[in-house]
Amino acid sequence: MASVDVTERASPGGLRGFTASLRRKMPISVAFGVFWLAAMVAIALFAGYLRPYDITAMDLTSRLSSPGAFKHWLGTDELGRDVLSRLIQSIRVSLIIAFGATILSAVFGTTLGFAAARFRGMVEHLVLVLADFQAALPFLIMSLAVLAFFGSSMMLLVCLMGFYGWERYARIARGLAISAGAQGYAAAVVQLGATPARVYLRHILPNVASTLIVSMTLTFPEIILMESGLSFLGLGVQPPETSLGNMVGFGREYLTRAPWIMLAPAAVIMLTTLSISLVGDWLRDKLDPTLR
Repeated sequence: MASVDVTERASPGGLRGFTASLRRKMPISVAFGVFWLAAMVAIALFAGYLRPYDITAMDLTSRLSSPGAFKHWLGTDELGRDVLSRLIQSIRVSLIIAFGATILSAVFGTTLGFAAARFRGMVEHLVLVLADFQAALPFLIMSLAVLAFFGSSMMLLVCLMGFYGWERYARIARGLAISAGAQGYAAAVVQLGATPARVYLRHILPNVASTLIVSMTLTFPEIILMESGLSFLGLGVQPPETSLGNMVGFGREYLTRAPWIMLAPAAVIMLTTLSISLVGDWLRDKLDPTLR
């Protein structure tokens, strides 16, 4: 029996069936998104080893060199700095800001949502009013005002971006927590003497985590684009540090003479946000029990 099973698995038909099964589980577009995001995370983790030059190293004899040169694969900018090195560092900085801000926003919003579901009454009303105020607030204008007044730093930028989209998590967490609290398992745990913190963290949170994770995949690309927009306007990441939006902002002045300065980070922004959206939509379909 074992030999027959191995033969069937090794046959072309078996390989085709296995490949078809993988394709049904993960479409090609989603597989590309996962591969791209994994590559971006790997670049961010090992940026210090992957950069061929320091991001501030200038080669004035090779200013505005076009891509394809042996020394500078993606060309150089107006100061002779290597575009590839700056792109690798920009990926690290932008992903750090996006990851940190997304986690901060998810934790803050989920905590307020659980508090609204737990205490109800005045606390719930206050959380919903704050969520409505946040949704109606022009976040970009507020960010410009805060950064212009307090100056730009990595910590301030992460904290500021962390308040983007928290109202979504608060509304989702509140609704799911109220729904879960009305079900039998939560009531049974309460009758057994569990504390409210244990009920929410050990029982309700694992059951609503899938929805919150999908919401994080939707917020993540928006934060990347928001940070890129602020850096493009000159109020985000400041020199000598660099980010994807920072590179696009500096490259716009040389779009006709040296388009590679702007096009390389712009392509990374587009592919990264697209990949996160594709993976997020796939996760939503996989984690939604009504679509199984």
